[in-house]
Amino acid sequence: MSRCKPTILSLLLASAGSLLSACGGTASPANSITVYSGQHEQTTVLLASAFERQTGIKVNLRSGDEAALGNQLLQEGANSPADVFYAENTPVLETLREHAQLVVLPSATLAVVPSRYDSAQGYWVGVSARVSALVYNTSRLAGSELPSSILELARPRWRGKVGFAPSETDFQPLVAAIIRLDGAAAAEAWLKGLQANGTIYASNEAAVTQVNNGQSEIAPIDHYYWYRLRAELGAGATHSALHYLAPGDVGELLDISGAAVVASSSHKATAARFLAFLVSAGGQEIIARSHSYEYPLRPGISPAPVLTPLAQIRPAPITPADLGDGSTALALEQKLGLL
Repeated sequence: MSRCKPTILSLLLASAGSLLSACGGTASPANSITVYSGQHEQTTVLLASAFERQTGIKVNLRSGDEAALGNQLLQEGANSPADVFYAENTPVLETLREHAQLVVLPSATLAVVPSRYDSAQGYWVGVSARVSALVYNTSRLAGSELPSSILELARPRWRGKVGFAPSETDFQPLVAAIIRLDGAAAAEAWLKGLQANGTIYASNEAAVTQVNNGQSEIAPIDHYYWYRLRAELGAGATHSALHYLAPGDVGELLDISGAAVVASSSHKATAARFLAFLVSAGGQEIIARSHSYEYPLRPGISPAPVLTPLAQIRPAPITPADLGDGSTALALEQKLGLL
């Protein structure tokens, strides 16, 4: 599923003042919950179906772009039918928390996942993770030519060779991480360098495909886009590979997908039960075996065997709290005309 639509914050800016007044929450049947999900639909369907079989509780799943769904939830206010918000990225969850749309979760659910992957205030639980990396065309670049830092992609040496998808919701956390570790000026310089050097693609799927085809030589993506491409094309038709950056590099970002209970839900206990399932051994095994190629976060659950073990990856020292709601990154991209 492409996620090349505007972020929740850009949608909020466009619709400021349009939020519904908080009054009279909408009830749904006690034996069902409604989940707004910006996560990978194929995996979320598997999770919802397994939860239904285990509990007898029906899951009404509304999958779509997480920014659009987050904005919808804010507009609906207390009238929202949503019980759970399941996001691919934490900035949308932080935006909802800042607008008092989430509730604190049971400590037992939060305790399942290492605390560094959860909301610092307990409003959402981390469910899975992915790692940013570089995909490169193996016919056009040798391993010895690859950069050790993502910041190098802004140098003249990479002019005409870089592809990137700045409108993807996966891209804003990367910009936010650079702002956090190196400052806004460094982030702006990097983005200007990418603009000078690169081809802009509408999605990460397009970026990884065009690197594989040789239209671009290298692109920053999240790891799973390449694994999906290889699974789709087969090894013989895959002319690209992943390159993980130097340990601790700002481009080696560990992104968290998380879930929360919506404040207006009439069935918060049932919604919390669904979150507990997401981080249960059964739920995490579904994520590990799915074609989303994400990393489960529950200790003791191994990811797909084709993935580089998470313990071998040394990401940038950035937490979800450091990324915040992504507003600074969004404003910088807008300033440069990338959104």
